Amino acid sequence: MEYIQRIADICLKERLEVMGAVLIEGPKWCGKTTTASQQANSIIKLQDPDMRDAYLATAHTKPSNLLKGATPRLIDEWQDIPVIWDAVRTVVDERGGEPGQFILTGSNSIEDKLIFHSGTGRIARMKMYPMSLYESGESSGEISINELFDNPELDIDGISSQMGVNDLIFAACRGGWPATLRFGKTKAALRLAKDYLDGVCAADITKVDGVKRDPSLARAIIRSYARNLSTLAKKSSLLADVNAMQASCTDKTFDDYVKALNRLFVIKDIEAWSPAVRSATVIRRSPKRGLIDPSIAIAALGLSPEALEVDLKTFGFIFECMAIRDLRCYTQQIHGDISYYHDRYGLEADSVLHIEDGRYALIEFKLGSREIEMGAQHLLEIRELVRKHNEKEKQMKLREPDLLLVITEGSIAYTRPDGVKVIPLATLKP
Repeated sequence: MEYIQRIADICLKERLEVMGAVLIEGPKWCGKTTTASQQANSIIKLQDPDMRDAYLATAHTKPSNLLKGATPRLIDEWQDIPVIWDAVRTVVDERGGEPGQFILTGSNSIEDKLIFHSGTGRIARMKMYPMSLYESGESSGEISINELFDNPELDIDGISSQMGVNDLIFAACRGGWPATLRFGKTKAALRLAKDYLDGVCAADITKVDGVKRDPSLARAIIRSYARNLSTLAKKSSLLADVNAMQASCTDKTFDDYVKALNRLFVIKDIEAWSPAVRSATVIRRSPKRGLIDPSIAIAALGLSPEALEVDLKTFGFIFECMAIRDLRCYTQQIHGDISYYHDRYGLEADSVLHIEDGRYALIEFKLGSREIEMGAQHLLEIRELVRKHNEKEKQMKLREPDLLLVITEGSIAYTRPDGVKVIPLATLKP
């Protein structure tokens, strides 16, 4: 299968040009090894069963021997032999910090106690996500989110999406896993997300740190996350939900499993944005529940495209998860960071997208034209709240939002008279 260009290609290239080594982290099957291989000149795969024992023995005596080879040298799944991290750092130093020496990939993070040095100044870190709709060739890519930040007055009127709601539902069920594209729009393309979930629960949840865990409990926790996707469900609610599906799970056990799922890049909660526009007691601070890809939620709930086509309320939460995945992909180069805003007065923004220079966008995700007005009003009210705060404060002024966006499943992009831009998800690109 021909290599599919990824947004991460550019991010990796830029980091290799200035840093001795680059670590690519992300969930299994999102394409890390394939992407890294495009820019590597030699590869060592630490999970190769034919060589694993030899690699372990070498790492025990002289790990630097594993780093010999044409550069950039790719060390795949480096976390299986954690001493590799410090060996890479040392070799980069010995080579005078010359850029582009190593690429490391990892499908789970490791505890800091397993390495001696953070790698700061030697090893750059970058995240990789499952494919966005633009990478899978489904978004038209006629509207650049990065260009919108540079030119908020950009004319988007009339730009159209070729994806209807049923197309988006299928894309969410399939997920952003590169291996699915060879199967087209068939049932086979939907199988991989289910296999991914099975693998996480049956094996990865234990392999991540060697602690034996119950596959059925892992599945129950992921299912609870799926049932509460894109909501502010409290941990106590999730735990009660798990206990309704499963034998007793304690608070401590729940935290342990969630920590492991975070390390596997399966769970991806969204933190609250807390600007000083309200009393600290007014702004909600609990995380919004998230998964790295919408297909995980769909697999955990046992849903199908046909089921979601008649349950658009549920798809609304899944659509938000898919849109956030794509926005994370699209803003990698400008170091995008996603949070949300919600206060006890009911004022909310589904997403607050910050970029590295301080600019930010307030975003609502809406299915159907009837919800667009409500979403736009939320965004305008938050902007007005910021303006009123700035009128009162002389020293602690806040930046006004640079963009107000309602991202929809609709077919046509346009700018409202109040300046809010309404954009179909399947028209976006970096």
